[in-house]
Amino acid sequence: MDKLYDSELKVMEPLWEDGPQTAGALAKRLADAWGWNRNTTYTVIKKLIDKGAVARSDPGFVCAPLVTREEVQRAETDSLITRLFGGSKAQFLSAFFSEGELTPAEARQLRDLIDALK
Repeated sequence: MDKLYDSELKVMEPLWEDGPQTAGALAKRLADAWGWNRNTTYTVIKKLIDKGAVARSDPGFVCAPLVTREEVQRAETDSLITRLFGGSKAQFLSAFFSEGELTPAEARQLRDLIDALK
């Protein structure tokens, strides 16, 4: 999956939250939220279509997500771990947790997650 940039994620968020919608509705939403003009929104939608992250259907220029939020999160996390930690999830977690303490509930969730992966 190609990397999605911040502007592309801003378009994906409403699609993930509310499902397929027209490009016009997205343009209005992004104008309200981020001050974007219609051309900016349509340009970013085209980039997402070219990347295979969004499908366009007519009539009405309806946009639908082709990738889930979880797929994008997984790809971004894998890329980060590969680039900065040589692919080592253990080194990533060590660096991540060295900056702060976990609450007991967070520690319990992580233990449960690790146990489920065994």
